[in-house]
Amino acid sequence: MRDLALCLFIFFLTNCVSSVPTKEEFESCLSTIPNNPNHTSDSKIYTASSESPSPDSSFLNLNFTSLKPILTLKPESETEIKQSILCSKKLGVQVRTLSGGHDYEGLSYLSLSPFIIINLVNLRTITINLTEETAWIQSGATLGELYYKIAQTSKIHGFPAGTCPSVGVGGHFSGGGLGAMMRKHGLAADNVVDARLMDVNGRILDRRTMGEDVFWALRGGGAASFGVVLSWKVKLARVPEKVTCFITQHPMGASMNKLVHRWQYIGAEIDKDLFIRAIIDNSLEGGQRRVKTAFQALFLGGVDRLIPLMNRKFPELGLQAQDCKEMSWIESVMFFIWKSGQPLETLLNRDLRYEDLYIKAKSDFVQKPIPENVFEEVTKRFLEKETPLMILEPLGGKISEISETESPYPHRRGNLYNIQYMVKWKVNTVEEMNKHVRWMRTLYDYMTPYVSTSPRGAYLNYRDLDLGNNTGANTSFEDARIWGEKYYRGNFKKLGWVKGKIDPTNFFRNEQSIPPLF
Repeated sequence: MRDLALCLFIFFLTNCVSSVPTKEEFESCLSTIPNNPNHTSDSKIYTASSESPSPDSSFLNLNFTSLKPILTLKPESETEIKQSILCSKKLGVQVRTLSGGHDYEGLSYLSLSPFIIINLVNLRTITINLTEETAWIQSGATLGELYYKIAQTSKIHGFPAGTCPSVGVGGHFSGGGLGAMMRKHGLAADNVVDARLMDVNGRILDRRTMGEDVFWALRGGGAASFGVVLSWKVKLARVPEKVTCFITQHPMGASMNKLVHRWQYIGAEIDKDLFIRAIIDNSLEGGQRRVKTAFQALFLGGVDRLIPLMNRKFPELGLQAQDCKEMSWIESVMFFIWKSGQPLETLLNRDLRYEDLYIKAKSDFVQKPIPENVFEEVTKRFLEKETPLMILEPLGGKISEISETESPYPHRRGNLYNIQYMVKWKVNTVEEMNKHVRWMRTLYDYMTPYVSTSPRGAYLNYRDLDLGNNTGANTSFEDARIWGEKYYRGNFKKLGWVKGKIDPTNFFRNEQSIPPLF
């Protein structure tokens, strides 16, 4: 019986391998599908995977070993994306759409099934309309490119999105989009007013033609489950000509823990013009590891308003005017990436990220202040590692004013702050990876009593396959609830229904895509 089973397995494996189309077969298919009349035969949009660098080897996938892509395509027109989708359907291969390549589990460029990568790097035009105070942004653009373009156009406009400039707008917007102005203006997704989506049949749909349910799903539900978003229309935010930033550093010890503990009562409740996040890490000082906390802040106003506000609400921090610096909004973007004083063109560097490091990340939402002794324990655990990190970002303000069903992102009223946990390492070995991942999972388990429950919440843009993953094209909606409700809570069911409407055959899928619900 064992021999029979082995023979059947080998037969199945051989047939699977032999059925995978080659690069040449895929390119042949592309050449047979009607092309854009403006496309020339020598257009260099198709790059063989063997000739393409890995999109981002830093985001090491821990849960499966990916196949290599059949082909990496860099389309220069929307018509070429349509060709790629139709050929993928015809040949039975998966599509991975790459915007910035920051998916923490690599799902924009890794797959268990035969696949191609559609790299949107050549589709990153940004068009700003100051009369409407809006912008159309192609999905291949990065946040840094968007911020730079806004700053070149206006001194009184910005956009509420993330602090890492090399993140692609496509993934960031479709996962929600936390950022330093979210307490004032909401998430990035809350400010999306239209989108252009290419569906499984190659049709291009806007908000009117896709319908409000599909448009709802794109703004926080992970657009890769529904098609390829070609571009996004967003509402720009008014910002003062001068904002104020500060950062204060506090070494480990009882006073640091007291400050972090006190911050929990303030961060989500203070004036919505003020965003103060806490960053806990460690560093090597005098040959010894030292844990410290930094409070990094953006205030949408001047020092003259900020200091009295801090004296009333957070006097324990002891903030003084000389600790603060007034600057333009775009300079505050540089401040948050520790690049103050460098040329603004730094924001155009698509490779600006952790260098030569592998990472594992997790996330939580906190609804009640965590006891002070927990931060003492976190300090002890941080001393065990070289590069651990916890970023605590306050919610409240505009985020809490929006209903949790207004978009797929549900972590609104009742949540004080979000935690991003991260551990980084440099050596690419299984032993090294397992050591750091075990440490991360142990810390995550320790935090269980102090964070959200029923279910324990997680943020899609800090993707975590430890929460659960799909096992193939036929993963049931019920099985996917294990991980889906952690990201989306009660919105997961509606996402499944929308998926069944826009992509009933589940063509656009990955290890954490939304299964169709009928």
